[in-house]
Amino acid sequence: MVYAKISGLAAYAPDDILDNEMLSKMVDTNDEWITTRVGIKERRILKKEGAGSSFLGAQAVQSLLEQTGTDPSEVDLLICATSNPDYRFPSTASVIIGECGLKNAYGYDLQAACAGFIVALQDGAAYIRSGLRKKVIVVAAEKMSSMVNYEDRATCPLFGDGAGAMLLEPTEEETGVIDGVFHVDHSGMEHLWMPAGGSVLPASHDTVDKQLHYIIQDGRNVYKNAVTDMLTSSLDVMQRNNLTVDTLDYLVPHQANLRIIEAVSQRAGVPQEKVLVNIQKFGNTSAASIPLCLNEFKDKLKKGDNIVLTAFGAGYTWGALYIKWSL
Repeated sequence: MVYAKISGLAAYAPDDILDNEMLSKMVDTNDEWITTRVGIKERRILKKEGAGSSFLGAQAVQSLLEQTGTDPSEVDLLICATSNPDYRFPSTASVIIGECGLKNAYGYDLQAACAGFIVALQDGAAYIRSGLRKKVIVVAAEKMSSMVNYEDRATCPLFGDGAGAMLLEPTEEETGVIDGVFHVDHSGMEHLWMPAGGSVLPASHDTVDKQLHYIIQDGRNVYKNAVTDMLTSSLDVMQRNNLTVDTLDYLVPHQANLRIIEAVSQRAGVPQEKVLVNIQKFGNTSAASIPLCLNEFKDKLKKGDNIVLTAFGAGYTWGALYIKWSL
């Protein structure tokens, strides 16, 4: 049987930091309020003129190629998870492919909001298992600052910019991406969305004046559903694969809100030392949060570690992915 092993991991975050003190000078908020409610101290913001999500993704992919010694011409496929594409078209994946010289790779974008990385990982693993592709890069690239209203004190402290990339290759060893559980529930749409900018409400003076091109979120509804759905999907994938809290080495939740992370891990019975968290440094980077977090702790991870990744985002879309660390 063929499995999709994890051959490399890299991440990128911009140099410019927007911390809570700086944010308090832009909107009516303060460090204590933000830290107490969501656990975020700072977030990275891409300020480079003319640069979008593809810039972030290309930095992560280039680092991945260098770290793994991968010849760019050998990459067969690049899947880009993003809610912040550079353009409506062409795909952000195609831009990253061009920037990184992946001359033989096909590529496309995948939109699954904050769950995008784990959904893309499952897709990438399926290509490997089927034999259609031999080297697949999954990259999550999110310029979240492009859709944040910095006059909205409820949402602007939450989000930051970043990217992460992972290389998948075939192996006969039972390692890498093992199994996933995913769900979608359209009834949650208006609790977390951007109303304008698509084909239903194309950009116009009216949509701009009404500030409809920013993230709109019902925090209470999102919190309640995120805790329940990340918990149940994590427990489901663990049960399907005979994992227990004792045999689980790490839980890596989407870094959206420290209170959500703590509620999920406590209800699952996972001790805090097994829960990887770096939200304080980067904020919510949507699809990029899980690879950024894994990269932060990759020196701590050992080959064979049992890891569950879980995420919840707009749609609502959510799920959990079981991986066995390959590096």
